Amino acid sequence: RVAVLGAPGVGKTAIIRQFLFSDYPERHRPTDGPCLYRPAVLLDGAVYDLSISDGDSAGPGPGTQGSEEGPDSKGWSLQDTDAFVLVYDICSPDSFDYVKALRQRIAETRPAGAPEAPILVVGNKRDRQRLRFGPRRALAALVRRGWRCGYLECSAKYNWHVLRLFRELLRCALVRARPAHPALRLQGALHPARCTLM
Repeated sequence: RVAVLGAPGVGKTAIIRQFLFSDYPERHRPTDGPCLYRPAVLLDGAVYDLSISDGDSAGPGPGTQGSEEGPDSKGWSLQDTDAFVLVYDICSPDSFDYVKALRQRIAETRPAGAPEAPILVVGNKRDRQRLRFGPRRALAALVRRGWRCGYLECSAKYNWHVLRLFRELLRCALVRARPAHPALRLQGALHPARCTLM
């Protein structure tokens, strides 16, 4: 169970569609409420289900610019999610602040004693590199050392590092998973030579 979260317009849906369908929507259309994708992953002759949630209903809460908090966002099941992808636009400092607030909310929402869910912070729109608001190395260091999260940049438009994004996230989830955790069935599923989406 993977949640892809971030401010409106950062490219969450575009990343998911590139991963699942090798498709990039040329026009941005706001996502109308949370969407759930359930691709089947074929691994070593066995089929597994992956649930990818796309939406802003788990926004960081009141007082955050650009928040699209849903009517019952406090009940959004952050604690039931196995891994998080927090997406920001490398040209928008506000979207990075949004991700910072999301990460804090996730940390506060996890029940005591629950296994730590891996978080991967993703800077999208790398194809607009010249317009970025801050140097990549500084942002990566802040996220990795200060936030203790993974960091990656991608371009949904050109399908650059999109597969790597999900592969890294699942590898991290598997390392932190308990032996009986259902996510273990996805071990190696996103290895480029062994993964087939059905």
